Amino acid sequence: MPDDQTAPSLLPPRFADWFASRGWSLRPHQAGLIEAARRGQGGLVIAPTGGGKTLAGFLPSLIELAEAPKRVHPALHTLYISPLKALATDVARNLNAPVEEMALDLTLETRTGDTSASRRQRQRAKPPDILLTTPEQLALLVASEHAGRFFADLRAVIVDEVHAIAQSKRGDLLSLCLATLRTWAPQAWHIGLSATVRDPDALARWLGPDTPIIRHQGGASANISVLESEARIPWSGHTGRHNIREVYAAIKAAKMSLVFVNTRSQAEMTFQELWRVNEDSLPIALHHGSLDVEQRRKVEAHMAAGKLKAVVCTSTLDLGIDWGDVDLVVQTGAPKGASRLIHRTGRPNHRMDEPSRALLAPSNRFEVLECRAAVEAVAAGELDGPGPRRGALDVLAQQIVAAAATQSW
Repeated sequence: MPDDQTAPSLLPPRFADWFASRGWSLRPHQAGLIEAARRGQGGLVIAPTGGGKTLAGFLPSLIELAEAPKRVHPALHTLYISPLKALATDVARNLNAPVEEMALDLTLETRTGDTSASRRQRQRAKPPDILLTTPEQLALLVASEHAGRFFADLRAVIVDEVHAIAQSKRGDLLSLCLATLRTWAPQAWHIGLSATVRDPDALARWLGPDTPIIRHQGGASANISVLESEARIPWSGHTGRHNIREVYAAIKAAKMSLVFVNTRSQAEMTFQELWRVNEDSLPIALHHGSLDVEQRRKVEAHMAAGKLKAVVCTSTLDLGIDWGDVDLVVQTGAPKGASRLIHRTGRPNHRMDEPSRALLAPSNRFEVLECRAAVEAVAAGELDGPGPRRGALDVLAQQIVAAAATQSW
């Protein structure tokens, strides 16, 4: 890991000037990943929320694209994989800032379930330099005709929030796709990004053989409290109607809030209940995966522009998304795990050195205990979640069928 004196020399002048214009300096994990990429390696980056992990993942690619001569034929250079469509869109929006401000001559596009068929077809014929996608869309690309040719020039693979993908069937599918990419593009380095990792060694092995672990410690501790409602808390149920006015008061006092719930039906109900008590006509929006894509994009754009007071949402917004103006997270109901709570509390400010603020609003008396246990686990630095597991055979069978249907043998 380079020290602070050697880190600036890793940045080309254009990049060093851009960092200086923002009052930034290269952080150790960013410098470490640039050095690893120069050795032809990737790495598992573990750093606090707001520590510049996403920028760290893209810096080696941006530097290489900026210094390399323009390609005669369009070819995919960097593949970014996100567990959420909204995260891929948000990262593309944020990545456009350094690309435009440094006048980098490169193209970047997203490819998710919301992407039109015509754009997907164009991307196959004329790949962008950087493609941001999801595990499911990558699986479709890998199983498509001439996929080996499409990925042949790939130089970098970035898996964001890798902890949220790896230990699931989505992770099994992605692992098989990454193995296929290694046969088609052995020169590509593989990068994983995460803020919370229970077993770093296991996750590094999942990412690829001999993957180095690049850590960055620090970050301000979150300010998490449990709402002590003056209303009678029910013994059961998950509506949270008893404390809706207190949640509304917290939203009103904050600059901008994210109100997380655990299911889509809870999101709809909480949204309606908040508008029932919304005497000040505060701009409160709703975001979940079942909404029309245009509606979701409108909410995300208004949130990024600071035009909303609050958004009621599900897990569609709980990973990695940079909402800099958010200063409060409200978790309605128990967060169902310390790791999930850490990620959701990382959404306010999205800056490593400023403490985020979160309010847990239990829906029933048993959830009061769950919320307090989660707060204590976060304070103790304890992480939960599934450990290493065997890959699912039905996912393997699906991959074999896809390969047999699209390749000659």
